[in-house]
Amino acid sequence: MATVSNLFVDAGADYSTIITVAATNGQPLNLTGYSVASQMRKSYSSSTVYNFTTSVYDASQGKVRLQLNNSQSSAIPAGRWLYEVDITSPSGTQTRVLEGIVTVTPEITR
Repeated sequence: MATVSNLFVDAGADYSTIITVAATNGQPLNLTGYSVASQMRKSYSSSTVYNFTTSVYDASQGKVRLQLNNSQSSAIPAGRWLYEVDITSPSGTQTRVLEGIVTVTPEITR
């Protein structure tokens, strides 16, 4: 089961966060050879999607980075969005490791 964590993004600003993926024993999962993906949508069935730029930041410590540059965050309408983070093992097993709500606050200075 995925961990639930809510994120807050300021539209028009760069955004970056690092998460740690844990193994079942609670220790960081070694992510060597893994890939990661993350999307946000207004609802589960929404066809409109915004992608986080994702990367394995520190494989041995189970760290993953989610990023949006200022152009990407400006393109997302203000409001509440659903998101998830999936990892894919070298053998192709896909696992949802994080999910929650992204609150995008509107941009004032342009």
